[in-house]
Parts: sequence; C-alpha cells; structure tokens
Amino acid sequence: MAKESSPAPAGVNRAKMYQLALFPLNNGATNVYFVLILSYVAQFGSSVLQLGMFASLMVTFMRVFDAITDPIIGALMDRTSTRIGKFRPFMIIGSVIMAVSVICLYVLTPLIPETMMWLRYVAFVVVYAIWVIGYTFQTSVTRAGQTVLTNDPNQRPLFTIFNTVGSMLGMGVMQVLIPMIKKNYNILDEAGNVIVSGYARPELYRIITPIGIAVSVGLTILAIIGIAEKDRPEFYGLGGTQEKVKFSEYAEIIKHNKPMQRLMVAGAGCKLALAIATNTTVLLALYGIMMGNYDSLFLPMMILGYVFAVPFFLLSVRTSQKQGQKASLTRYVAVALISYVGVLALLILSNNQNPAMTLSFPFNGGGAINLYTVLFILFFGIGYGAYYATADMPIPMVADCSDYETYRSGKYIPGIMGTLFSLVDKLVSSLAQTLVAFIFLIFAGLSELPTDATPFSGGIKVAVIVMFCVIPMLAWIATLWAMHGYSLTGKKMKEIQEVNSARKQGIAEGMSIEEAMEKWPSKD
Repeated sequence: MAKESSPAPAGVNRAKMYQLALFPLNNGATNVYFVLILSYVAQFGSSVLQLGMFASLMVTFMRVFDAITDPIIGALMDRTSTRIGKFRPFMIIGSVIMAVSVICLYVLTPLIPETMMWLRYVAFVVVYAIWVIGYTFQTSVTRAGQTVLTNDPNQRPLFTIFNTVGSMLGMGVMQVLIPMIKKNYNILDEAGNVIVSGYARPELYRIITPIGIAVSVGLTILAIIGIAEKDRPEFYGLGGTQEKVKFSEYAEIIKHNKPMQRLMVAGAGCKLALAIATNTTVLLALYGIMMGNYDSLFLPMMILGYVFAVPFFLLSVRTSQKQGQKASLTRYVAVALISYVGVLALLILSNNQNPAMTLSFPFNGGGAINLYTVLFILFFGIGYGAYYATADMPIPMVADCSDYETYRSGKYIPGIMGTLFSLVDKLVSSLAQTLVAFIFLIFAGLSELPTDATPFSGGIKVAVIVMFCVIPMLAWIATLWAMHGYSLTGKKMKEIQEVNSARKQGIAEGMSIEEAMEKWPSKD
C-alpha cells in the first residue's frame, strides 16, 4: 500500500489516510437505506399495508425512476459550485430527504385506515418517490467524489476496501440488527412455529426506522469530514474548469468512452447478483423454508461470508495495485463463479427431510454440524468472500473512466460519468425485486412473497436455486466477458494520469484547454 508520508510524484493528487477511510462511509450511509428500504419495502408494502404484488412492482418502477433521475442530478452536480464545495451539498440534502421520507413511509403510512386503501397506495408511491430523489442525491457523490479524493493508482484501489468496510458498517449493521429485532415480533403457535412473521407487523418498522436513520446520519457526517479538504476547485479536473455538458452530449460520451460501456455491463451484473442473492425474501426462503431454521442459519452464514471476505479484500487490493483494478476484478469474480458451482450442486442435492443433507448449526433449535454444512460453508465462503471483496470494485473504476474522459475530451464531468454508470446499474438491478416475485410465482405458484410461515414445496426449492445461484453465476459470466475488452489497465491509468498532469500544469501557466490537449495528446 502507498505510504501516506512518501512524496507524491508531480501532478499526483494523494489523499491522507483518514480521508481514504472516511469518505467511503458515504456509501455505507446510503447502504443503510439499501437494506432498510430496498430489502424490506416490498415485504412491508405487501404484508403491512396489504398492497399485495403492487408493492414489488412499485419497487421495480421506482428503481427505474431512480435511474432516470441520475443523469439529471449528475448534470446538476457538475454545474454546482458553492462555499462548501461541489459534493457536500448533495450529501447533506440527500441525507435529510431520506430521513424524513422513511419516517413518513414506515411510521405514518400504516396509520392510514384500511377503509382508505386508495390513500395507502397514493402515500406509498409519493413518499417512496421522494425517498428515491434523496437517495440519488447522496449515492451520486460516492462515485463522483472519488475523482477529487485521489488519482494515485496505488491509492485508488484502497477505496474498494474502505468502501466495503463502510458498507459493512451500514448494510452489515442493519442486516444483523433487523433479523434479531424481528424475532421479538414473531407470533408463534403453541408448538413454537411462526404463524405471523415479524416482517408483517408494523411495530417492527417503527423500531428499525430510527435506528437506521441514526446510523446513516452518523456515517454521513464522517464522510463529509473525509472529503472536506478535497472538495475545492483546484482538485476539479484540469484545474477548476467547469464544462457545461448538454443532455444531447450524453450519447456521444457513451459512444466514445468504450471503457465506461464495458464497466456498465460489469457493474450492472455485479449489482444484479448482489441484489437477488442477498434479497431478504430469497434468504428467508433458503434458510427458513428450504433448510428449516432461519433463526439458527441466517446470522452465522452472513458472518461467515464476511469472515471469508477478509483475505480476499487484502488479495484484491494487492492485485489492483500491482496489475490494475481490471485484473483484480476479473480474477476474483472467476473464483466466485467456480466456487458457486459447488454451492449449486449442494442446493440441488439438499433434502429437508434428511438431516444429513441440510444446513445445521447447534443453536437456536438447530442440530449438530454435518458434512453437508462443512462443504456448503467451504464453497459458499470462498465464493461469497471472493465476490463480496470485488462487489464494489466498479465504483472506484468509475473514477478511472472519469479520468479517461478528461484525458480523451478535456471535460471534467464526474457527476455525469458516475450517474451514467448508475443509470444502467439501476435499470438492471431494478429487475431484482420483480424477478424475485415473478420467480416465486412461476416456480412456486405464490401470489404473495413467502415468509418463514410459508410451507416448503419443490417449487420453492427450484426458485431459491435459480435466484441464489443461477442468476448470480450468469451475472458473473457477463462481468468476465465485459472485462475481457476493458482497456484501462494499471499501465494505461498511469499514462493517463501523467498526461492529465502535464496538461493541468500547462493550463496553470496560461495555456487553454485546447492548447494543452494539442501539446500533450499522449504520453509521448
């Protein structure tokens, strides 16, 4: 890893270690809502507000709406310049909008009486749409703000590991706390079986809402501290010049920025795999219905996934620093793909009537650990660890594509570059919740999302296998294909930074952008 105290080469913008550690917490702050909203809102709408499949369809529609608002907010960000910088206003505004809207959604809408169902539908849609705008405000900064934080090829890969740590602080905390709290709201019969899931009770959402807001706001404040010194014009592109790009120019940017095209495919594939394989309902069906004990399996398997991810984090950073982020992403996604062949085989062979062929942990009503469990931990741990270590790698790679655009056209447009990436990312991942509902409908004949009170069936098993294994594996294959032709290798990025540095110095000495680009068209 690059040492903070070593002198930076001419033109290289390095971040202090605390800045590298704190700014990625912005992604953790928004990932709190990724769990709180995107993982639970369909269940909330279906079970609490009694909106049925409408809730799942609306999740997909709102993700599309989210994607459409991205380039608009990205263009606004590129034109923004305030006393507190370009990026911090969007972090603050986004955080406030999300906090207020989630209170309205989870705390106030259940108070609407069943006799006014039309108002529940309207409130659900309107409040959710407002939340989406706030979410887009803050998430856009994570990708765009990297460009001012550092352009050092040895430091930029570190963003991945700090970003993942931030995500774990946000997403991980909520993933651990919510199921623990949910257990207290399950309604059981005399035999101890769940007859009403805690996810179907409004009391649960009134508890988890203030917890999620507090965690997100705390992470946002730390992220603002991390970017404060760098959110200044001297760190913008070739020296503070603001390019006003018209919406009509987006197509031209996408057409000529080939690396961004391929990164969109890779990022969308990674996000789709994550969104479906970690979907609350899918995991509930896997551990609760298919394996028979959600309470004893969910948390241990999630924790084991994080534990396995740690060595892959270290390996992926070293690979990125030595060979570039493309090499790292390709290598470890391939490891995940191979490992999940074993997971797929084990799920096909599973049998909830045979204790030797199901997952088992010796607590919360589970049984002794068996060979099946050991093999599942091994294949799942390696596969999930390798994948999770690279799941957010496309985010710092967006900064590489943004620097490439500055190199190619002279334009500093990190907002647009980041939101163009997330546009396709969200359009694809918006399919996740609808796919979940549709696959359960097709294979299991369920008109509503299953809960841990839903009985096992062969159709549920097939649906889980498709969503937990097959779709992620197909997404990883698409990622490997996209990266095959991705040109921004570690060597190429060093050349791009050298050229941009020379141009920036020339502009500082009085040259125009056009003159600087003509004088330094390439490294030679």
